[in-house]
Amino acid sequence: MQNYERLIALEGAHNVRDLGGYPAGNDRQTRWRSVLRGDALHALSEADIEALIAHGVTTVIDLRNSQELAREANPFLNDPRVYYENVSLFSALAPVELMAVEATDFDMGDRYCHALDNCQPAIARVLTAIAHAPDGIVLFHCTAGKDRTGIIAALMLAHAGVDEATIIEDYALTGSIFAPLLTDFRARAIARGVPSDLADLILASAPQSMARALGYLAGHYGRVGSYLAQIGLGEAEITSLRQRLCD
Repeated sequence: MQNYERLIALEGAHNVRDLGGYPAGNDRQTRWRSVLRGDALHALSEADIEALIAHGVTTVIDLRNSQELAREANPFLNDPRVYYENVSLFSALAPVELMAVEATDFDMGDRYCHALDNCQPAIARVLTAIAHAPDGIVLFHCTAGKDRTGIIAALMLAHAGVDEATIIEDYALTGSIFAPLLTDFRARAIARGVPSDLADLILASAPQSMARALGYLAGHYGRVGSYLAQIGLGEAEITSLRQRLCD
């Protein structure tokens, strides 16, 4: 059996990692090299791009908004080897927008719950694109690979049968993997006048934030499949989405 590394080592991105290898019930596990989650790709080197293509990436879904795209263009936008789609998932979870909020009673978990309720058309579009993606690896990403990417990853893993504790662990990995760059983000935010306590709240990958979102999802929508149907995915797409990660 081939051994895979979860983190994809790249020069120009630091939080591109595989959703494979997680227990998914009934002695199954999620499939390696099928779905990757990631941070911004604008700084990828030519070697990085070729490495991702060699791994098998055929679809890139960019969850950033138009301002982020204008500042940092996606290198796969015009690459004929890759199907590229941009879906602005939830601008209020973009780092710049988050840094403008008030620190009083700020809760990232609440933001995730708000996204599950109020960003359903965009979430449906992202998941439909994954369900209909061609053979090969799907890579979806935002800026830090934590919040918008974290919501999609959590839905994918939960739908595949991965338990809540493992989904939370996957979410929290950003805190250790991305720690050096998050420290840099924090310093830059504070230099722009963002209170340090707010920067810490926004940049943390606190397990309770994802636990809050998963609890809200279960309490308000029931099983993930029910949520997917409610936001507009058909039965074939719901099945295909599960098969993307599990046999």
